[in-house]
Amino acid sequence: MSAGAGGCGEVGAVSASCHSSSISCRPHHSIPLSQRPHPLHLPTRCTVTGGSSGIGKCVAIECYKQGAFITLIARNENKLLQTKKEIEKYSVNDKQVVLCISVDVSKDYGHVENVLKQAQEKLGPVDMLVNCAGTSVTGKFEDLEMNCFENLMAVNYLGSVYPSRAVIPTMKERRMGRIVFVSSQAGQLGLFGYTAYSPTKFALRGLAEALQMEVKPYNIYITVAYPPDTDTPGFAEESKTKVILILKESYTHP
Repeated sequence: MSAGAGGCGEVGAVSASCHSSSISCRPHHSIPLSQRPHPLHLPTRCTVTGGSSGIGKCVAIECYKQGAFITLIARNENKLLQTKKEIEKYSVNDKQVVLCISVDVSKDYGHVENVLKQAQEKLGPVDMLVNCAGTSVTGKFEDLEMNCFENLMAVNYLGSVYPSRAVIPTMKERRMGRIVFVSSQAGQLGLFGYTAYSPTKFALRGLAEALQMEVKPYNIYITVAYPPDTDTPGFAEESKTKVILILKESYTHP
């Protein structure tokens, strides 16, 4: 159930197909035009965390196909450089750039803020931030080591808080921007074996809903994606230790 490509909606959506620009969940067509988020017109400047593989990589490719300038952020520098070469195959003009930054977005806010500042000095201010960095560990509650809970909250929650906090001031100054949080269907309901993972994805929804209230007056919009199981390297790794719930029926004999 690690975050993957799947349904997404504005803040407050409770299913993959429900879109809304406000906290309440309403069909997009029922929202007055004046309240709907303004679309970003590509080419634009997109920053993608967890961009060296999985969903982040796919998002970066799709944005690049539409002429966007891409900043890829991930921990593994070699994987970043390999992904950069793959993305560049989809260029639509010779002005496009893919910038790679090797940093752990969950460790040190000051460092994350500094590298994003440097990236914006090179490519310009971020128009859209897509927070894809994440990981998953499965297991029964009492079988998991305590550091699993701490690590997952750091990567899946703070790993989205830090980059978002770093780009918000510039977005407010420019009065435009979009921030995407990749939650999970496990961020909508708890699942057996996901006691460490699921709460981190619920936390993203709470953050997104509260943050949208603060930034909407600045023409900044928040999107939350709630993907199901998705064929990514992270999901393949997660599946190796996935806990299977076996339901046993009990019968009362007369």
